[in-house]
Amino acid sequence: MSLERTRRDLLGVFGTSSAVALAGCQTGDDEPTNTDSSATDEADTTVTTAGDGDDKRNDDNEQDTERTEDTANGGGDTADDDTDTAEDEDTETSVHADYETTEIQVVGPNGTERGSVTAALADTPALRYLGLSDTDDLPTDRGMLFVYDSVADRTFVMRDMDFGIDIIYADAEGTITDIHHAPAPEPDEDGETQRYPGRGQYVLEVGLEWTVERGVREGDVLEFDLEASE
Repeated sequence: MSLERTRRDLLGVFGTSSAVALAGCQTGDDEPTNTDSSATDEADTTVTTAGDGDDKRNDDNEQDTERTEDTANGGGDTADDDTDTAEDEDTETSVHADYETTEIQVVGPNGTERGSVTAALADTPALRYLGLSDTDDLPTDRGMLFVYDSVADRTFVMRDMDFGIDIIYADAEGTITDIHHAPAPEPDEDGETQRYPGRGQYVLEVGLEWTVERGVREGDVLEFDLEASE
């Protein structure tokens, strides 16, 4: 077998394949809403020896095999990376896929942006009651915005929540009036007794400690455009 043919055969055997809730529930007349492949690379190589004079050829074949395996394995890593990226994108797009959303920026008094999230809109009694209790997981760049017609005293509970959240109350201008850190209910609890009162027209729910990690505090402002919601 010629060296050139061996190289072609080796290059031909490799291929890659990739396989690729939570919520603060509202309570009261409006029922508060609850918040929150690997690529397999196999090389079947056959090296034919035809005597002492073929040692150099065998060495070349072995080096070609190693290079081909490295290339194939590298391709596998890329496939894995692509798979992870695709899974991340699938997770992000699958969260609240049936909801309208809005982009929210949290801005400090001096105009410094603290953080931002894409928030699903809970703007009807049914959606506010459901909240995040039907959400399995909440990525750090996602949240839920509860929208009301006016400012009022409200209470959110952790009914049927699977994970902890931060509950952020804001007035009609979006100014944050109160922040609660609500851990997930214990396994033998339903979250009904975990109550977090506040006053506002808007309530934003994000992952637990999201506000702490970004330095969000009372007096900061939620900036968003409901008319531009998707």
